[in-house]
Amino acid sequence: MTTLTPARTRLALFALALGGFGIGTTEFVAMGLLPDMARDLDPALWEASPEQAIGRAGWIITAYAAGVVAGAPTIAALVARYPRKTVLTVLAAAFTAGTMASALAPTFETVVAARFVAGLPHGAYFGIAALVAARLMGPGKRGQAVAFVLAGLTIANVIGVPAITYLGQQTGWRVAYLAVAGLFALSTLAIIAFVPRSAGDPGATMRRELGAFGRPAVWFALLTGALGFGGFFAVYSYVSPLATEVTGTTESMVPIALVVLGLGMTAGNFLGGRLADRGALRAVFQLFGAFVVSLLVLIWGAGSVPGLLLGLFLVGGAAAALSPAIQTRLMDVAGDSQTMAAALNHSALNMGNALGAFLGGIVIAAGWGYLAPSWLGLVLCVPGVICAALGWAATRNGVSPPAEMGGPADARVDASSAAR
Repeated sequence: MTTLTPARTRLALFALALGGFGIGTTEFVAMGLLPDMARDLDPALWEASPEQAIGRAGWIITAYAAGVVAGAPTIAALVARYPRKTVLTVLAAAFTAGTMASALAPTFETVVAARFVAGLPHGAYFGIAALVAARLMGPGKRGQAVAFVLAGLTIANVIGVPAITYLGQQTGWRVAYLAVAGLFALSTLAIIAFVPRSAGDPGATMRRELGAFGRPAVWFALLTGALGFGGFFAVYSYVSPLATEVTGTTESMVPIALVVLGLGMTAGNFLGGRLADRGALRAVFQLFGAFVVSLLVLIWGAGSVPGLLLGLFLVGGAAAALSPAIQTRLMDVAGDSQTMAAALNHSALNMGNALGAFLGGIVIAAGWGYLAPSWLGLVLCVPGVICAALGWAATRNGVSPPAEMGGPADARVDASSAAR
């Protein structure tokens, strides 16, 4: 057993992050293409009421999120014992097939079904990729390993989503999804070429992995993540009307606002990884404080373009920093159920996605204005911090990370396997 060369390690990490880039693109690109999808898939309703058609098309986003929530624990429990490179390859190939099916599905109902299926591998991919990255990066760098894999998702918000959205607006949403399928095909080849073979956990069983749900600290960590991400998605889902109605800009400013938010997410993700390595639970409390400050900056500054952009950058940064901290915390408290713990963070994120968008829509519909979702984000921070405190109370005697997530043995990879 010998270590990989630094160059080979970087290529393996790049391959893992490339899959995350594809996932980030496929998850968020629908938000910019909903009018095109509604017009194409439900022309009669579009003719009668474009607003209702777009609202119905939102089920496409919901279906993907539901697939993530359902697939993360199920697939993680099923595949924990199998070689991780093989599992990652199969999951990346499944993304390719699911995204192609989304592009080629002939009716609204079949597109919704295809998006649900496409979302199933999401959580398991990120979870297993995080475990492999932790081995590659060695002891004491679990948080940074998680952040590196998640970097693909955050960078997708800066590059992938705007580029594929533009492509879809010019050539049709189906072409956009075919392009995303091409990204997944490329990531599949990169995993085959560069990720070293990594054994699964031969002692893992579905019962043992599902045992994570018997630990109160796991539930508190999931609730903390869902509430924190819910506050973020309450803002993210309504950036467009915030910019046009509160700040008073034109629609041309919306893509710029989204790019700035994505830049904040990218920077915050890496910061969160470093903070998590110094203490995941402490990082969670620190980052909730930062999230509160960022929301206040956005609320007070949204009346001007500089204030809007600064607020969105800070909100994106604080929220994205929470993700590696929450995922590391889950790994800390899940005992032997490491594959499950690594995947569950993405169930929490997508529960937050659904919660934030839903509640944000309610407060706007109630007539409280387009700043109301930002105030909602502040409100959701309160139960989020309470859940984090209850999680601390459940494990106040101390929790030691399993050896798998950072022991010396996991920093080593068989050189002969790495060559394959």
